Amino acid sequence: MLQERIEPAWIDAFETVLQRCALQPGDAVAILGESQSRRVLMDLARLAAARIGAHAFTICLPSVFSSAEPVTRSTGASPVIQKLAPVMAALQASTLVIDCTVEGLMHAPELPAILQGNGSNQPRIVYVSNEHPEALARLLPDDVTEARVKAHVKRLRAAQSMRVTSPTGTDLSIALQGAVVGGNWGSTTRPGTLTHWPGGLVLAFPAAGSVSGRLVLAEGDVNLTFKRYIERAITLTIEDDHVTHIDGAGVDAELLRSYFAAWGDKEAYAVSHVGYGLNDAARWDSMALYDKRDFNGTELRAFAGNFLYSTGANEVAGRHTRGHFDWPMRGCTVQLDGHAVVDAGKVVS
Repeated sequence: MLQERIEPAWIDAFETVLQRCALQPGDAVAILGESQSRRVLMDLARLAAARIGAHAFTICLPSVFSSAEPVTRSTGASPVIQKLAPVMAALQASTLVIDCTVEGLMHAPELPAILQGNGSNQPRIVYVSNEHPEALARLLPDDVTEARVKAHVKRLRAAQSMRVTSPTGTDLSIALQGAVVGGNWGSTTRPGTLTHWPGGLVLAFPAAGSVSGRLVLAEGDVNLTFKRYIERAITLTIEDDHVTHIDGAGVDAELLRSYFAAWGDKEAYAVSHVGYGLNDAARWDSMALYDKRDFNGTELRAFAGNFLYSTGANEVAGRHTRGHFDWPMRGCTVQLDGHAVVDAGKVVS
């Protein structure tokens, strides 16, 4: 296991990201964490902000635990703020929020109000994924990935349909009318926006009733919620946005059935978002080289050419649930309005 300590190269990496987020001397920077945060990430953020000359302060909130639901991972919806007014006011008044919470604020209920600001200020947020700093330093944002993501966001927003196929049997149809589309390249300079580091992917949150077909999780695809490579194929039937059948033998399929059922919630079976990775620096095989506690898995969401299918909460479709799966898949072909943007796992342009 890699050690979690301050290394000069890791301060350099954080400084690079903060500079790409246009942090200036004198800016107010809130470093948001919780009692279960990876402490080294908060320390690196503070030191990097100090190098730039920004005024950084730390908010560390108690982590929230529940015995009333299954083990919860990878929701993107940190529950730690609890709508506390003093915390909200501090975040709204900051130039930049460095989000070091375990799950991140991407789907937290407080996010819209934080990004709206306080009337005289709109903060921007960079969520530092709960990775070991060695992984973050390998996956710095860069101009090439930023330009690539922006170009594919435009293509995805202009499309009316997505079709995903694979040699193993995936054949999925996704209507994009009414979908909310976005992309992430690991930095942001625009007030009122959120990014996450590492970045390098585009996503669509489909409207209700948009997704149907067959999704085959093949050997070597990834169940990021369990931090596990798929070893035996699983076939999912998707009707009206929801997984209705899970076919497959072996422990991979059994784990899927068990965790889905544990929520007792139909919406846990529904699509959250779909998209594809564009980051050439991200690696599919990296998960094999980390202990589970060292690894959050954003790299595998972003590796170039993967198709990412996720189940769980989807605000666009009006669905809310804490159950969540992320499945980066290899070897798929992704077409937008009949034109391939990913061909057999390779980004077309």
